Amino acid sequence: MPDRPDTWPAPSGRYPPGVEETAQTLDRGLRLLQLVADAPGGLTVTEAANRLGVGRSVVYRLAATLAMHGMIRRDDGGQLRIGAGVLHLARRAQPLIADATLPVLRRLAEQVGATAHLTVADGAGQRPTGGPGLRDQAAPGEAVALAVVEPSWTALHVAYRAGSRHPLDHGAAGLAILAGRRGESGWVETNGQLQAGAYGIAAPVLGVPGLEASVGVVALAPLDAQVVGPAVIGAAAATARALAPRTGN
Repeated sequence: MPDRPDTWPAPSGRYPPGVEETAQTLDRGLRLLQLVADAPGGLTVTEAANRLGVGRSVVYRLAATLAMHGMIRRDDGGQLRIGAGVLHLARRAQPLIADATLPVLRRLAEQVGATAHLTVADGAGQRPTGGPGLRDQAAPGEAVALAVVEPSWTALHVAYRAGSRHPLDHGAAGLAILAGRRGESGWVETNGQLQAGAYGIAAPVLGVPGLEASVGVVALAPLDAQVVGPAVIGAAAATARALAPRTGN
């Protein structure tokens, strides 16, 4: 017998009988994990309960289950914080994300004649939830190059190493991620912010839950933004389609 309905979730958006309660618990657990991940300074049980719209006892049960799997921990002050188990999942996910985007990056690099890259946000600064002066207000974090493809036909191009890091508020790739946080979808241009003589254009990858990323190119000569910009936006959209969650068979 199949272990799930032929179409999941159901087209109506409702779960089959007998599944709804379990699905609701799973949904709440995942939402709690996301809330804690988005709170660099930690989250109290009361804060989590208020944001989830549930009682404190529900949060205690969810946190205890997540803690059993290393996804959440409580510090000495009782704050809920992200657990080391998430790092294991992240290490497994990053190569899969990179592999899924390589064809898009390869086409972009060949089309533009510049080194193409997929960059993701990393660090405690991802999507800070607090307002000015609040505990969980954080620095922007870092940008990490997850996948890099160099063009095959150019005489000179930027050698950009996967795993390279830089502040999220410097360089086209990081600035594009910050633009995506604001809901902006256009391209970002920079000149010499990370390396003298390097030119970058990047656009945010939007619509992939849990992922803050950008696709961009970097070159040693000025780039025609009116030509390269739309190509980068198209590559970012193609990346989003490649990584977007799918339901059904």
